[in-house]
Amino acid sequence: MFDKFGEMNSYKEINELADNLFNEGDQESLKEMAKENGIMQEFVEMYLQGDIPVLCDPLTAALGKIDVEAEELKPKEIMEDWVEYLRGQCMENEILAHQVRKKGKSLKGCIAALLKWSFANQIPVGQDILKEAGVKAGKVTLGIPGMARAKKIITEYYMGK
Repeated sequence: MFDKFGEMNSYKEINELADNLFNEGDQESLKEMAKENGIMQEFVEMYLQGDIPVLCDPLTAALGKIDVEAEELKPKEIMEDWVEYLRGQCMENEILAHQVRKKGKSLKGCIAALLKWSFANQIPVGQDILKEAGVKAGKVTLGIPGMARAKKIITEYYMGK
């Protein structure tokens, strides 16, 4: 995922490397670094042409990291909802956007936190529901957090609370 340039800790690190690569005239590496960090090609072109002073801001860097990680994880169904919630929260909260970009914080880790809660909070599904669903298992449990709980877990994971 962050194979060539490594995981960057902040949008400032991305911009510093972009400036260095630009000053060295290494546009190909700059484009590779931007792609590795999920920075859109349009921003790269504007940056190279001098239309924008920096390659990314906190939001662009956070959304780029989320996009790169989601591309690798390929979340489905409820996990897609969690990813979309995280994107939306980054747009509303610059501090969260900074935290998403931090080394060691990842979409994989966030989903793992949600899964950990899910397993720790399973509740039995009633036999009448199992019968209605055509489920023949003797015992079924379910532990998916509601959106309010999921939002709290996501925020706590990234904000370190």
